Amino acid sequence: MAGTILSILMFAGLALTAGGLVLIFRQHNRKQGSLMLLAALVMFANVAIWSLPGPGLPG
Repeated sequence: MAGTILSILMFAGLALTAGGLVLIFRQHNRKQGSLMLLAALVMFANVAIWSLPGPGLPG
């Protein structure tokens, strides 16, 4: 179950990244595009944190 949630978060982060870049470069809406890129960065950081093994758990 956790793997499925992490996969969905990765796909959502990729979609946010693509949408943010489209907003910035094609539609010249820097504020919303930057916020979408920031949200994608937060998602990627959460996935990275959740993927780390805990203390005392095998790698």
